Amino acid sequence: MSPSPPARRPITTEAAAQANDETADDEAETGPLRRCVVTRERMPKERMIRFVVGPDRAVVADLAATLPGRGIWLSARGDVLETARAQGGLGRAFARAARGPVAVPPDLSAVLEAALVRRIGELLGLARRAGQAVAGFDKAREWLRTGQVRLILQASDGSAAERVRFLSGARASVTVLDPLPAAALGRVFGRDHVVHVAIAPGRLGEKIAIEATRLDGLRRTAAHGETGGNGLNDDRRASRTGSGDGHKMDGTSG
Repeated sequence: MSPSPPARRPITTEAAAQANDETADDEAETGPLRRCVVTRERMPKERMIRFVVGPDRAVVADLAATLPGRGIWLSARGDVLETARAQGGLGRAFARAARGPVAVPPDLSAVLEAALVRRIGELLGLARRAGQAVAGFDKAREWLRTGQVRLILQASDGSAAERVRFLSGARASVTVLDPLPAAALGRVFGRDHVVHVAIAPGRLGEKIAIEATRLDGLRRTAAHGETGGNGLNDDRRASRTGSGDGHKMDGTSG
């Protein structure tokens, strides 16, 4: 009589969950959705940030999503980063996805914000040189009036009343964001400050919109939808329809 085969050890709930997590982490980088290493949610990649692990095992943000290696994706949301950091789970999430220990900057939120600000400035400079972006109330307003606009950038510290006046009559399909202060916008166009920028439809406009939306997400908190910097908050969104409040600054020359 042949001996009975050894009994299989039952798969525990914890082991099954870990197996599922590992399978999810191995998903190919194809299609429009990616899985966040912290929340485990699948989201559009335009609302997330890709990381890769460098030779020194440090995680590196890959904003353009072009670096070699298997991508590790994180939601571009300030509340996700803050909660994971406070609970000590951010490093564990990256290590699990990377299959080994990794080094995560302790000030990751600040690092990402600074990188996004630089990238938006660089893309905006390319759009200006390509004739796909104009600055100033009159020029930008003319583009807006004639329907040449994919995206409007307004200075985060510009006058709320001036911004409302600029946007009066704008089409609902035009995206309005305020990722940078007037001085930063001005540097791109060789001015002291700029409050209004119009960007034409095209790849550059789409890229700027994506990065500005990511930056806005990083500056937000889950509780009140508030920003941690000069992002587009709920009050400023209201400026599109003629209400809202903001930091005062004379925007008539920008």
